[in-house]
Amino acid sequence: MKTNLLRVLLTFFCLSGLILEAKDYRIAVLCWSGTIPGQIAMRNGLERECSRINNELATANGDRIHLEIYTAGDGENGIENQIRQMYKVIGSKPDLLIVQPTDSAALAEPLKAANKLGIPVVAYDQYISGGKLAAFRTSDNYQAGRLCGEYIAARFFDSKNIKIVLVEYPKVSSTVERVNGFFDALDEAKCRYQILKSYNAVNPEEGKEVGAMILKDFPDKNSFDVLFTINDGGGLAIVDALANAGRTEILSATIDGDPASVNNIRKGRLTVIDSAQLCGALGAETIRCAYAVLKGEKVPYHALVPVFPVTQETMDAYEGWDSIPKSFTKTWKCSDPEWQNKLKIIKE
Repeated sequence: MKTNLLRVLLTFFCLSGLILEAKDYRIAVLCWSGTIPGQIAMRNGLERECSRINNELATANGDRIHLEIYTAGDGENGIENQIRQMYKVIGSKPDLLIVQPTDSAALAEPLKAANKLGIPVVAYDQYISGGKLAAFRTSDNYQAGRLCGEYIAARFFDSKNIKIVLVEYPKVSSTVERVNGFFDALDEAKCRYQILKSYNAVNPEEGKEVGAMILKDFPDKNSFDVLFTINDGGGLAIVDALANAGRTEILSATIDGDPASVNNIRKGRLTVIDSAQLCGALGAETIRCAYAVLKGEKVPYHALVPVFPVTQETMDAYEGWDSIPKSFTKTWKCSDPEWQNKLKIIKE
């Protein structure tokens, strides 16, 4: 009799909303590269934070997040592979989809398909052009390029003309913003410069090819002053090619914060600044945002994780991809001397 009464009371409380039933949430995560270290660090940060959240939920409301992770791969094959992956995942109707796009435009139609089925999509690292996102989290990519540009401007403040070789990748939003930030900073500092040639590279294989091209196109010492690469994924191989050829007169500015690139700065090996993405922190912020969306909580639509300028002067404050350093005042001349370690809300 007591058992039956207890069942009735539990049913009443559940129906009344006084006791909430634990939920299992299935989140599909579509990653871009399995070879670019910074992107691997983002995924690792996301998975670690998911484990931490699950540990908290186990002792709270009993909810649990289950991740299904897919990696697209690099290059054109990666773009096509991710399109297929996204359609397949949508067909299985997960509770939410987290996507790191290989191409900003290529996933527009799959995103629209997810929208029709009511599956919320959170994009991270790159934006998806077309369709509707539940939220977007990325590094402050414009800031990353700008930090590189202002540091180079400070190094060449008395130069009549800076000869620049640019390595870009115009297929995704983040890398376009990095290039814009770099040249905006040079323009704001009223530097005179000339882009001698631009190349495309975003992964190690492309970097090796571009490194050989640059040495062929600019075989003579002092034929250019600055190399700006939009990431370490391709940029490290280019720096290796130039350094191995004895081109020590070149100053390199890059983005990502790969440990190998930081070591180049430490040793004075071409690279003078690397705007480090706080990759683990970005992954962690993304899964926190995704869980809040699932719970129906209000989250900022678009927010940026800061990037940190790793130089000889700031080396001691940088602890790697997984932690956010303290705010500090830059030691080089620039229009914005304060670096802040806060998440930047772009759109509520």
